[in-house]
Amino acid sequence: MRKFGVFAVLLVLLSCKNETSKVTVLQGDAFGTTYTIQYVGGDLAGIEKGVDSVIHTINRSMSTYMPNSDISKINKGASDLVVDTDFKAVFRLSEEVHKRSGGYFDPTVGVLRNAYGFGDENPLQKIDSTTLDSLLQYVGFDKVRLTSEGTVEKSHPEIYFDFNAIAKGYGIDRIGAFLTAEGVDAYLIELGGEILAKGTNPAKGQPWVVGIETVDSQLDDRTFQITIQLQDKAMASSGNYRKFRVDSVSGKKYVHTINPLTGSTEQSDVTSATVVAETCAEADAYATAFMALGLKRSKALLEKSPQLEAYLTYSDTLDAPQVFMTEGFKRLLNK
Repeated sequence: MRKFGVFAVLLVLLSCKNETSKVTVLQGDAFGTTYTIQYVGGDLAGIEKGVDSVIHTINRSMSTYMPNSDISKINKGASDLVVDTDFKAVFRLSEEVHKRSGGYFDPTVGVLRNAYGFGDENPLQKIDSTTLDSLLQYVGFDKVRLTSEGTVEKSHPEIYFDFNAIAKGYGIDRIGAFLTAEGVDAYLIELGGEILAKGTNPAKGQPWVVGIETVDSQLDDRTFQITIQLQDKAMASSGNYRKFRVDSVSGKKYVHTINPLTGSTEQSDVTSATVVAETCAEADAYATAFMALGLKRSKALLEKSPQLEAYLTYSDTLDAPQVFMTEGFKRLLNK
């Protein structure tokens, strides 16, 4: 597994020590990972129950690992199911990012994720050009649509939705919306390395401080390359150094990033992408898109996207590790 020195691939919460009794820390499991929520105000029992309710609602709508979720039913062929508002919101944002990224972000890539062993089905034993050509006819967000009745129409019944690259971020946004509705004025939500921050850290009286983890950081002893200040913003990242699968028979390595246009698992020159946006769903989706787009196309998209700030690590023409930061991201650096 190639390592790129100290460059980032995953965001990890720099947990502020509970220096004041005003800060409550809530931890639990969600979306196949763990979460930590630090917040001020609100009833702990009520907050915990409400967070669990949000997680359950999102899973029931968009978890491909739950056979009775809406997305699972649609993947199995249900054409008359009226989806909920959460599904509609994720569908519409996915459609927007799909168009703006030139198709490099595509939640209909599910058949390919399953084929490579990154989904909820057994991987194919052989993936060649003929196999990819066959699978690609079932990939493309232009082949699906949300009807005015609230149902999902697919041009091929085999099309398989997978919102994993956006649903976790959206779920964090929904947890944040719940906390805000409960009157919580300051919070920091970290779920699987993705973050939503509101207000300031009451223990410091300053914006929340979060870190970008080094590539060679160990899971049981994490280190950080840089830290940034985050207030009323969300952040998410994507990278391949821990996300790959090695075929037990052929020994071939498949990276987690799939190019929806070619169907292949490709490591572009971008080795990690960290995105700051207004919502975690946006940050989540664009971080995934930048991994597939590569540096040149990512820069072009960022120039047209003032609502996004990014920290990208990449390999130059000599295969040496480099970093690109937008000017807005530089201003967030914790000095």
